[in-house]
Parts: sequence; C-alpha cells; structure tokens
Amino acid sequence: MFNDIDFAQWSLETIREEGSSFSWLEELRFDWTPATSIALEQILNGQTIILITDDKRKWLQNYILYTINSEKFDRPLLPIVSLDSLYPHYNNISGGDKINIIENMINLSLKDDYFFWYIGSGDNKKADIAKRKNNSYLWIFDEEYVNSFNLKSYDKYLDIKLLQVYRLFDLSLNAAMFGEVDVTS
Repeated sequence: MFNDIDFAQWSLETIREEGSSFSWLEELRFDWTPATSIALEQILNGQTIILITDDKRKWLQNYILYTINSEKFDRPLLPIVSLDSLYPHYNNISGGDKINIIENMINLSLKDDYFFWYIGSGDNKKADIAKRKNNSYLWIFDEEYVNSFNLKSYDKYLDIKLLQVYRLFDLSLNAAMFGEVDVTS
C-alpha cells in the first residue's frame, strides 16, 4: 500500500535529492503539488492524457510523447496522445462553437475519460480548449490560473526548467504508480 509520506513532502525531498540545479522548484512546489497530484490521480484512474503545447513548445511535446512510454521504464504504458494527432487543424479554428465540435469529437472517442495537459503561453488559442475543462493539467506561462503550475516565458532558462519539471513529473509518476507516495492527500 502507500507509504506514509504525502505527495507534498515527497516532492520536496525529491527536489532536494536532484541537487542544486533543481532548487528553483522548491519555491514553486506549492503550485506544483496540487496540480500534479490531481493529474497523477487521473492517470492512476486510467484516463487518457491529451497533450497540448503552444508552437514554441512543440519540441517538448515531441520529447514527452517519445519518452513517457519508453521501453527503459518498467511501468505500465500510459494512454497519451497529442491534440495535433486528434485534430491537426486546431490552429485554424476560431470561436467557441468550433471548440465545442472538437470537444464533442473527443468525448465521443474517449467517453469523457480524459484530461488535457497543456504546456505553453496562457494567451495561446490552444490553451482555450484546456482551460474549458476543470480537470486539465496546466503548465502555463505568464498567467495565474487555478490548479496550474506557473512559469515565466521570458525566463532565459525556461527550456532547461521545463525539462527539469518533466523529470520531476516522471519521478512523481513512478512513485505514484508503485505506491511510494499518496497523491490523494
């Protein structure tokens, strides 16, 4: 069963174990913990992840899709797809009615058993579909948003920090899947 350690404490200890290059995350762990624990709980419940990034973070989307189910991991495969693979013309839509049509298509396909994981600028039109769903997991830039992990787009180390945050996410995923931490507390 679960270890007695809760996710907030586990996150702090893991950040510290990763070394001084991760120290910036210690200050943001109070944003990290609630948003990530909700996402991990949804993953443990078998929900499909629909990954969305703004165009500047397309490289991270590709990296996540390539590595999250890597053969080097000894864990179950996760159901994850990109919004681009579900509807490659998303950048050409305008208006809430078109987003509703796309959401309806996704709901029909996945029976409302999914959540969006958005990484990018808060004012990007791709953020709109994720912001409409309460259970979305957001790594959002330059905007405070409920249950999100906030970063600054003008940070000159943003790409490095995104990789570090993804590493922490991956470590968190393993810990949650193998019962080392309780993400529901």
